[in-house]
Amino acid sequence: MRSRVLALLPALLLIAACSDDDKATELSGSPVDPPFTVSSQELVDTDGEPFSLTEDSEKRLTLVFFGYTNCPDICDKVLSNLSSAMTRLSDADHDQVDVVFVTTDPERDTEEVVRRYVDRYDPEFIGVTGELGDIEQVAASVGVGMGEKLPSGGYEVDAHTTTVTGIDIDDEAPIYWSQDTSPSEFAEDIHTLLRED
Repeated sequence: MRSRVLALLPALLLIAACSDDDKATELSGSPVDPPFTVSSQELVDTDGEPFSLTEDSEKRLTLVFFGYTNCPDICDKVLSNLSSAMTRLSDADHDQVDVVFVTTDPERDTEEVVRRYVDRYDPEFIGVTGELGDIEQVAASVGVGMGEKLPSGGYEVDAHTTTVTGIDIDDEAPIYWSQDTSPSEFAEDIHTLLRED
């Protein structure tokens, strides 16, 4: 029977460590209770193929960040921290995690542009674009705001939510992290969430 550690997030918030120092392990991320149910709406990956956060990621944990390639600061910081966090994981943990970048600016962020952008951080990162309405639907399902809607029908891209959302194998999002989460905090939380009970 597959582990359901991620579905038991509330119990993981303060895990009593079975160690000599009897200290508790706390997650740096913030719990979502009840967890978000992730939309199965298909978007488009950088190969031009349909991509759904629920159907096309079979890892035990998917970290998804919504941003845009012309972002001057925060997107770079978050993706750099995620990239560094992935290098801190053991091979066993690394193999169970996907990182997905979804653009909030699909008019400018074509498949090719997104691929070049995520490759700067990690060639294994999954880059996703699509129709704006579809991206909005997926973002809303995990509590991510797209910014203020403009008269043109688009969004003020620099006002998007800057959190990283964790999606478990049951296609629910029980945790998110702020833009200020460090690589070591991401790595420690990932290890805790993947750890067998």
